[in-house]
Amino acid sequence: MEPEKERTGRPPKRGRKRRRAPTTLVGAAEAMRAGWEFEERHPEVKKARLSTILFAENCEVTHDQLCELLKYAILGKSSVPKPSWCQLFHQNHLNNVVVFVLQGMSQLHFYRFYLEFGFLRKAFRHKFRLPSPSSDFLADITGLRKKETTVDLSKTNKESLPSASSKVSINLQNDPIIQKYGSKKVGLTKCLLTKEEMKTFHFPLQGFPDCENFVPTKCNGSITDSSPLFGLDCEMCLTSKGRELTRVSLVADGGGCVMDELVKPDDKVLDYLTSFSGITKKSLDPVTTKLKDVQRKLKALLPPNAVLVGHSLDLDLRALKMIHPYVIDTSLLYVREQGRRFKLKFLAKAILGKDIQNPDRLGHDATEDARTALELARYFLKHGPKKIAELSLEARSRRQGLPAAPQQPSGTADVAQQPSRSVLECLHSVGQKLLFLTRETDTSELSSCGNCQTVKCLSNKEVLEQARVETPLFPLSIVQFSFEGFSPSLTEEMNKRMMTKWTEISTVYAGPFSKNCNLGALKRLFKSFGPVRSMTLVLETHQYEVLEAAQLAIESLDGVLVEGARIKVQRPVTELTLDCDTLVSELERDSENRGTIYLSGVSETFRERLLREASLFLGLEAVILPKDLKNGKQRKYCFLKFKTFGSAQRALSIFTGREWKLRGRHALTPRHLHTWLKGLPPGSKRPPELRGVVPPPSEQEALQTLKADHPKVAAWRWGRKIGKLYHSLCPGTLCLILLPGTKSTHGSLPGLGLMGIKNEEESIPSNTCL
Repeated sequence: MEPEKERTGRPPKRGRKRRRAPTTLVGAAEAMRAGWEFEERHPEVKKARLSTILFAENCEVTHDQLCELLKYAILGKSSVPKPSWCQLFHQNHLNNVVVFVLQGMSQLHFYRFYLEFGFLRKAFRHKFRLPSPSSDFLADITGLRKKETTVDLSKTNKESLPSASSKVSINLQNDPIIQKYGSKKVGLTKCLLTKEEMKTFHFPLQGFPDCENFVPTKCNGSITDSSPLFGLDCEMCLTSKGRELTRVSLVADGGGCVMDELVKPDDKVLDYLTSFSGITKKSLDPVTTKLKDVQRKLKALLPPNAVLVGHSLDLDLRALKMIHPYVIDTSLLYVREQGRRFKLKFLAKAILGKDIQNPDRLGHDATEDARTALELARYFLKHGPKKIAELSLEARSRRQGLPAAPQQPSGTADVAQQPSRSVLECLHSVGQKLLFLTRETDTSELSSCGNCQTVKCLSNKEVLEQARVETPLFPLSIVQFSFEGFSPSLTEEMNKRMMTKWTEISTVYAGPFSKNCNLGALKRLFKSFGPVRSMTLVLETHQYEVLEAAQLAIESLDGVLVEGARIKVQRPVTELTLDCDTLVSELERDSENRGTIYLSGVSETFRERLLREASLFLGLEAVILPKDLKNGKQRKYCFLKFKTFGSAQRALSIFTGREWKLRGRHALTPRHLHTWLKGLPPGSKRPPELRGVVPPPSEQEALQTLKADHPKVAAWRWGRKIGKLYHSLCPGTLCLILLPGTKSTHGSLPGLGLMGIKNEEESIPSNTCL
């Protein structure tokens, strides 16, 4: 494959400074953040552009995070917070937003019929995993909330804590607090978040890739119900590298403040977020305290058995870049229905009878918030879950008009702590409506909403025709096509065959070898291309963990003279691997992989050397260093993501040259695909000899029939149709393709998202078939 020439646009003007490489390489997220300041302050062209930064190891984007992006795309940063998982530059240059929903399809559909989805895989560089769908996918991604069961509010007319004689007409057994904790009082240890809960809600944890430079508090003592509690709250500002700490407050169990420090961010401040943080340029200018200073002080202050208490405490610990194992998060302690959270301001009033975060005051008081969280935890421990349930917090929340904040596992800061609005409410605030095109059989809550222009059609073809006419007239359009999903039995077979196929194309056979060959040297030779999962001495079989390693071994060793014999290196020949050459070629041309390279043989000092010689690798966006899940050690391979194919090609020639002496090639697999494959059921084992395999009966029958609505045909046909519609969209249109995932009796299938911005200057490979 010929290298693609890098598109540079106009030659740089004389005197213009060359963009400098990142000065710190601390993983994928940090490397991508490093270029944000340059992009914001010195854009080459004023046009909307996306840059994804996927914090989760499995590259999963939640439905709430999709809602964040849609709201920001509509209103911009002056009205709503920026998305927590991606960067949308020059939002005001967006023309409109179009969301295509392929209902009935999942990530399994996309990769099972990968070759059929020609346009989508080449046109959209940004791909991400979606969680399994809920009962109403569209309501989730637009921020709509299901109507809750009403309760009698007449007996809860006091603003402060009701007396013991107050009665509320609710069924306590159905209260989420009772369901989680029971009705009896609980001890402190029962209120601690488990490690699994901390992982779910994205608390910083030891050994996780996005926490490499985080500082542990060294609190590893034994926790009992009498362990000391400390309230913690932080305030942040927005800098060129994201949100950074500006104030930290720590309150002891008795209510006394033991630490209250202003902190100078390391990077240039873009927004002090004064209305939330209370921090101004004037107050921060004379400050000399840095993040490392407060980290050191906190480690000294906290005893070994300290328990930290806060409200959305994950955000505070991430701002501090610290790891603490024992936490009580009051936004999760006071459990709500449907995975939502009460705000701290509401709980303070409803439980403690106190007013905090006064709107007349400039910003929040971190010490007051830390003390309030601590008091809420103590109230819960003193009175027990039953007392909390009797307060009917759900009813009080609705009556006071203080909607609950969505439960958002990944990081959002205090700027997001305003009444949550749906996408429809955001559109209404600017006098616009949402266009929803769907089939007549659709039952989504979205179709009955007042600020939604719903057009129901008889077929997918009619939906497509309406979309060509209507989408340019609306700022946000959701175009939903409906497809028949796999049957439960076919789903199970497809999963197994996907795993089997991936195993086979990651396996190489090599030989012949002489009887006296050095087996140890042979094993070392094959391991030099990447991690080997298993070896079998039949001819010589090596099964690799990653597809890139298998492909590199074939490309490097086939036909090579080894110990006097010219060996053959190839994949096993089965009906599942007959198309592997085409599949590998198309994976390499996938827009997400074109700027990414795979390297094998990297040492523990690789990152440090890369930092020292960073000037050689312009355009580097991300460094992905996989770790062994068992021991946490860095693996001997990595992926480097560059801005363009040309930059990646130049870097690959350097890494495989005499100075670095690494083995490498262009990448074939995105990160979310690795995670998905690990979760698939084991494929059926093949005998070591080469032979063909007959497809499972149900799939064989389905593929022979090839009805018009069969997923294979639908993928090919509708991928092309959406491609044609995409080319008709206005430049500057943010386009999302969502395969929501499906549910079956054999379990749920995760979804897949693709996104990009249509631009006059974009370049789709010329041989893309539409």
